[in-house]
Amino acid sequence: LQAMSDNESDNEDDWLALRPEEPCASQCCSSGCKPCIYDVYERELAQWERARAVQDKSLLVGKKEQSSNSGLNPDTFTAFSVSSVEQLTEDTYQYKFELPGNSSLQLSLGQHIVLRGVVNGLEVQRAYTPISPRNAEGYFEVLIKCYEAGLMSQYIKTWKRGDLVFWRGPFGGFPYQPNTHGELLMLASGTGLAPMIPILQSITDDEEDETFVTLVGCFPTFEKIYLKPLLRDLARYWNIRIFYVLSQETSLENLPWSYQENTYTGRLNEDLMKTIVNSCRRKPFVLICGSSAFNEDMSRYLKAAGIEENSCFVF
Repeated sequence: LQAMSDNESDNEDDWLALRPEEPCASQCCSSGCKPCIYDVYERELAQWERARAVQDKSLLVGKKEQSSNSGLNPDTFTAFSVSSVEQLTEDTYQYKFELPGNSSLQLSLGQHIVLRGVVNGLEVQRAYTPISPRNAEGYFEVLIKCYEAGLMSQYIKTWKRGDLVFWRGPFGGFPYQPNTHGELLMLASGTGLAPMIPILQSITDDEEDETFVTLVGCFPTFEKIYLKPLLRDLARYWNIRIFYVLSQETSLENLPWSYQENTYTGRLNEDLMKTIVNSCRRKPFVLICGSSAFNEDMSRYLKAAGIEENSCFVF
């Protein structure tokens, strides 16, 4: 009887070890993912409870499966290998990941994916938007700013070529259709540039798409503008304009002459917003991506400039 009791105890311990662990707040990227990590947890917990009720562990097989050979999945994390690391500014990096064969992520425009990292035993999840073209084959690229005290940043800064990194997704996105809007006004702060890039590229790649675009990139200094060569190429298209607002620059005289005409110093405030909106060639539909404070400020300035809330989309 005692032996049976020990077996039952061991069995109970086995089941408890297999019980899904409830996520902590740091694991939620707060980007409105469907399914959220909490949704995934509830589903795994229900699966575990069903398996435990009938004492059949085979029902749990695949619950935590991870693979380096499959595509992206919103429900489970998939490993992708880091193929290159490029430092763009003192704190911002462009990471390239391999995709199996010549496969593509197949993201809709502006969609993000969720990264999982473990720092000091704590699992953390954050959302990032790939900046590679939608039709890129065999790879995808992500723009990431690392913060000195950021938990995820501590993990990311250890990456080197060949490391396996776990992603799931895709989520969100902006339901863009060619020629739906006369003009898109894109307001991006720092790495908020990321979801704008694939949309811009889809417009310039489509000869039938005659949408005007005004991109306003907000950065501290000229040196901290990301992806200058790419943005310079995009600005050559007849329907694309790019402005820069540099909050920590006091004069335009030190900038290359080619940037001086389309660059403003200081912050993007209400008066400058009115100037930019009034310069748009058609009534704009506005895309906003930045910190929560930036997004709130932009929404307020746009309202003052006569742009209604239903003409804005916040990533």
